[in-house]
Amino acid sequence: MSVIKKIVTIGGGTGSYTLLKGLKNYSYDLTSIVTMADDGGSTGTLRDELGVLPPGDVRQCLVALSDSSLLMRNLMTYRFENGDLKGHSFGNLLLSALEKITGDFSSAIEEAGRILNTKGKVLPVSENDMRLKIILNDNTFLDGEKELDDNEEIRKKGIKDIKLSKNIKANKKAVNAILDADYIIIGPGDHYGSILPNLLVREISQAINKTKANVFFISPLTNKMGHSDNFGVIDYVQKIEKYIGTDRVDSVFYNSKNPNKHVLKRYEEKEGSNSFVLCNEDDRNFKKRKFKLVKGDYLLEGPMQQKDAKSSDAIAHTRSFIRHDSNKLAHAISFTINNENVLSSIEII
Repeated sequence: MSVIKKIVTIGGGTGSYTLLKGLKNYSYDLTSIVTMADDGGSTGTLRDELGVLPPGDVRQCLVALSDSSLLMRNLMTYRFENGDLKGHSFGNLLLSALEKITGDFSSAIEEAGRILNTKGKVLPVSENDMRLKIILNDNTFLDGEKELDDNEEIRKKGIKDIKLSKNIKANKKAVNAILDADYIIIGPGDHYGSILPNLLVREISQAINKTKANVFFISPLTNKMGHSDNFGVIDYVQKIEKYIGTDRVDSVFYNSKNPNKHVLKRYEEKEGSNSFVLCNEDDRNFKKRKFKLVKGDYLLEGPMQQKDAKSSDAIAHTRSFIRHDSNKLAHAISFTINNENVLSSIEII
């Protein structure tokens, strides 16, 4: 009888939702570690007014892992369109109320997981007040993760680095999950908003260094103006490993198919030229890479617009309409796990 592999994902937001939605259909022991730096939209309002931890990214991961009815999943993502609750997600309100009732956010997540019958666990990377400080290329600062999407200074000057506004402690359950994992999957997701904040928590990066798990990184599909202009796959990996502190990535999943021309044109109009992530396998640095490249078609086909991005969603304009396909990603990951000791390079057809 084969032992069930333990997979830990690290990220947040739509990227983690996409990944978990596919992986839950396989027989893995899943744990999702989620950033707590979000302070925009409904999440930011609840965080500031109620003093709760940010529920938005956690809500998305719970819904992705849920094995409950479609009605219940739709209820968790329902966003009020009128009145004082306009812009708020029901799921965000539920998690915030549960945090108040139970006394801590982790207990709230566990209760919500039972309600939603999740096929896996969701863990906040920290239960401290996690806030981002964004350093621009002219060494000026911006405060808050919400600035990553809405501040024109970023698009004009570009991001030099990010850091936490103060030192915080990692969630011990998250650290133990990493140490006990067989595989760690970083991404996909917003580079500065969803991925790197988790690695800024010192004990998390230390645990990734210490664990015997294989580390997978899912390269983003698109670059963002002011964030990652002209980045290629190797640039993202080097950034990730800089924050981890060592060359720790074993396999990189990279999309090799171009999006629909009309969709790509729309995205380039929004983010500028060279917005699609390229993989230059002739690059000298790339040839010296230590990681395995798992390339293939990971694009979501058909209309790429966010179908549930209603006018009540205060940050709908920030959501990408070029997306990974949940099933394609999960298939590629499963294939790689099953053939990791056989293949040095993989192309998923």
